[in-house]
Amino acid sequence: MGVSTEKVKDVDDGMRLNRWFLKYYPGLSLGRFQKLLRTKQIKVDGRKAEASLKLAAGQEIRIPPLDEEKNTGKKEEGVSAKDASFITSLVIYKDDNILVLNKPSGLAVQGGTKTTRHVDGMLDALRFGLDERPRLVHRIDKNTSGLLVLARTRKYADMLTKAFREHQLPKTYLALVIGCPGKIEGVIDAPLEKEGEKVRVYADGKKAVTTYRVLDRAGEKFALVEACPRTGRTHQIRAHMEYLGTPIAGDDKYFGPERRRFSTIADKLHLHAYKIDLSVIYNRKKIITAPVPEYFKQSLEAVGMEFKEQK
Repeated sequence: MGVSTEKVKDVDDGMRLNRWFLKYYPGLSLGRFQKLLRTKQIKVDGRKAEASLKLAAGQEIRIPPLDEEKNTGKKEEGVSAKDASFITSLVIYKDDNILVLNKPSGLAVQGGTKTTRHVDGMLDALRFGLDERPRLVHRIDKNTSGLLVLARTRKYADMLTKAFREHQLPKTYLALVIGCPGKIEGVIDAPLEKEGEKVRVYADGKKAVTTYRVLDRAGEKFALVEACPRTGRTHQIRAHMEYLGTPIAGDDKYFGPERRRFSTIADKLHLHAYKIDLSVIYNRKKIITAPVPEYFKQSLEAVGMEFKEQK
């Protein structure tokens, strides 16, 4: 292959040129990279560039023939080229202090027994030019899809951790549930206590409150519910939906008396962390939404419902 041109993606906005090449061409040695710069074989927007140049989304980078360097599959920062490409593709928001991912169902946030591939193990690929790796400030279940907020600096890690702990960052989830709640909207105030790998409603458990609203329904068979946790208990929405008598479709832990599968909808957990309000962090209105997974949308369509995503 000959010379090519690549546009800087939105997620790479602000990344230094040398980091950009390290990310996309992991087999390119530092010495050769510097020689290519000196001989003007690498250019940005048609001009000679320095290794430390901060890139802007939309800029065009002239790439000399580097196919072997691009496809070596070597690791960068302990993350394979394949995983680095995957985790960066999940980024839906980035600024100097915060990253937001749209995590797919099935990807764990942190490692554990029998879990070797997880977000925490790929964070080095999300530095985007910073010396610090981003930090996890909250978690969502492995099989829950949607918003995962990361802090890019220690200062914002402390701010976000405190804000999550004090429930200052309202979150909205979407759930496809089996059956339909008796009321169109309401408050589930049912204390939860851990019992093995699950949590259960117990009178003496820890306070747990979830507000909900039915957005659409398919008779009495299914409903699309908007759920907002007011406390931060493990598996809170899943346990509360089961307690309400309307377990979440595809849930393998909280599903009433027996596991129910349906030929018309995906056999995955239909719980999506859709929206988060970060206004308290930015001191101005700042709401971020994560596109709904394709399987979730197809399941809604299969049962005769739809969800119009916010722009």
